[in-house]
Amino acid sequence: MLFSLILFVLFLWICEAAAGSFDHHHHHHHLSVINLHSLFQLNFSGKLAEMAGGLIHQVLRRKFQSQSAVQALSWFSSRKVNDDAGSAGMRTVALLGAGVSGLLGFATVASADEAEHGLGVPNYPWPHAGILSSYDHASIRRGHQVYQQVCASCHSMSLISYRDLVGVAYTEEETKAMAAEIEVVDGPNDEGEMFTRPGKLSDRFPQPYANEQAARFANGGAYPPDLSLITKARHNGQNYVFALLTGYRDPPAGVMIREGLHYNPYFPGGAIAMPKMLIDGAVEYEDGTPATEAQMGKDVVTFLSWAAEPEMEERKLMGFKWIFVLSLALLQAAYYRRLRWSVLKSRRLVLDVVN
Repeated sequence: MLFSLILFVLFLWICEAAAGSFDHHHHHHHLSVINLHSLFQLNFSGKLAEMAGGLIHQVLRRKFQSQSAVQALSWFSSRKVNDDAGSAGMRTVALLGAGVSGLLGFATVASADEAEHGLGVPNYPWPHAGILSSYDHASIRRGHQVYQQVCASCHSMSLISYRDLVGVAYTEEETKAMAAEIEVVDGPNDEGEMFTRPGKLSDRFPQPYANEQAARFANGGAYPPDLSLITKARHNGQNYVFALLTGYRDPPAGVMIREGLHYNPYFPGGAIAMPKMLIDGAVEYEDGTPATEAQMGKDVVTFLSWAAEPEMEERKLMGFKWIFVLSLALLQAAYYRRLRWSVLKSRRLVLDVVN
């Protein structure tokens, strides 16, 4: 554009020179006309030159300003980029430092929390955990067998009676025969003395120790908890009990376990007085199921879950019945609301005044 304006100004200057020479050669013949013509040419060419000069000046000024602005902007941008790069580098270093510190702190807190509360237990797909699921009664029977042969020597179930097993895991005859195998101190008799008798259906499961002091003395100071409500008394009870029973490991390097304790990462503190009790083949199931460690753990946890919630199946069945009845009531209410009550609600009374 600048080059075109320069050429246009040169063209005007040539035209002005030609007009001047033409006026000089014809001065004597047409003086008045030529003077007017020359004056018009000079004024017109002067105005055009002035306009062209102004345009050139503006174009040059804008170009200079744009170049200066671009240079200044490029310098500022480069400096800003350098500053941003430096600040970004500092921020990156700070974030990395904070992240490393946070990870170290979290690892320390997590390890301390695991040491205090035990390792988090996984969630297992228990077959009775569904909304409409029921207990596996064969597993309850096998679990009672595991409890009776493995756990009952140390742990009590003071809230469970033999009659609770009737219709759940055993028949009435089987339960009576099982209860008759124990001896219960009863009395007093007519002479005021206590006596022993065979157990009956109304009796509770027998206590392994006479009192808490005897239990602690026999277990090195540890008191075996009662298992009647153990799956409800522990957080995430079923998964915790199963993980605890099957989670015995050799202690890792650097972890010292004192004599008489056993390493189990799922137990708070990692050291438990109870040794590993579920060993493959520890019991012989009546139905021929292989008595592996996992199978025995699953069966005994199912039995303990039933002991803590024997009403679960009845509760689920009652809830299903209530949902069914309430659904019918809701449908009936919707029917009357839409087809009966809407007619009465939209009815209008018109008062016709007769003069």
